[in-house]
Amino acid sequence: MNSRAHVVCGGLTFDEVPVELREKVAFRDAQLPDALREIKRMLGLREAVLVSTCNRVEYFGATTDPEQAAKAWPEFLRQFHSVTDNFAALSFQMRDMACVEHLYAVASGLKSMVIGETEVFGQLKDAYDIAHSHQQTGKWLNRLFQSSFAAAKSVRTRTGITRGHVSVGSVSVELAEKIFGDLHKCRVMVIGAGDTGERTARSLQRHGVPSILVANRTFDRAQELATELGGEAVRWEDWEGHAIDADIMISSTSAPHYMLTREKLETLLPRRGRRPLFLIDLAVPRDFEPSINLLDDVYLYDIDDLQSIAHSHLRERQTEIARSLEILQPHVARYMAWAAQQQDAPEAGGLTGELVTA
Repeated sequence: MNSRAHVVCGGLTFDEVPVELREKVAFRDAQLPDALREIKRMLGLREAVLVSTCNRVEYFGATTDPEQAAKAWPEFLRQFHSVTDNFAALSFQMRDMACVEHLYAVASGLKSMVIGETEVFGQLKDAYDIAHSHQQTGKWLNRLFQSSFAAAKSVRTRTGITRGHVSVGSVSVELAEKIFGDLHKCRVMVIGAGDTGERTARSLQRHGVPSILVANRTFDRAQELATELGGEAVRWEDWEGHAIDADIMISSTSAPHYMLTREKLETLLPRRGRRPLFLIDLAVPRDFEPSINLLDDVYLYDIDDLQSIAHSHLRERQTEIARSLEILQPHVARYMAWAAQQQDAPEAGGLTGELVTA
């Protein structure tokens, strides 16, 4: 790269783009190798990392032409996912210091739906590991992501930002308690044995749920998690039958289609009587058809619905957020100083913290 190197980022986040749009352009892990190659080609990036979670779809890159990256991002989404939506007005774009500050804040849980949650830290590490293992990163992003992990660890150890209701799982439990009150009589089914489902199951267990069923496409993994939780594993082809007895269903699969449709649930409800059914959809793309919420005695919340509870915890965290941002600043300064040294003299000013829009 020449002396005018820039680190850039951009994308879609929960605070600007609703889940019904984010799910259209979410990336499965299996898609990332191809997507990384394509985004480098279309955006003119020398290095690239793609982050796709339930709350955000973002790219990070190194380039000599940040304007091209910002302009090409919406077209990349349209072409790769074969959609017609124009994401230009909904996408943020940042470069240099603003990009560095953004990544460090995301890694620290400061830009999450639930402020202080730690799940995004692991998701960033996974995204970086995939890009790195496919030789899509170099000195700029390697240093950027590795330093962001160190910065986030410093925030977690020196502040109380992670205390309280700080995870998707714990917020889901809070919603369940609003519907059922005492959870000691609730029977829970977790569909998908990934990290999000596992953390949610553990949160439910800590709050008194006595019975947990685990359904997963890989039965061995379902058995493993069920054993850890003292629950019962369910074979994938049998989960619908067991759902009749569930009071709470939490789904976090990576399926590209609805796991539970309104039509399918309508056939199950008469066999349940009038017992309430609480559905928490943590997946993007969503696992439960949204119109399910129109059925009597059924309460459906998707990932964006969690934001209302998350915001109720935001005020009490303002002091910790300010402390966290102060802790991050020396880390940002160190990266910027290192980046400036990489630029060929006399043009050492290529990293300026400029914010641009698509």
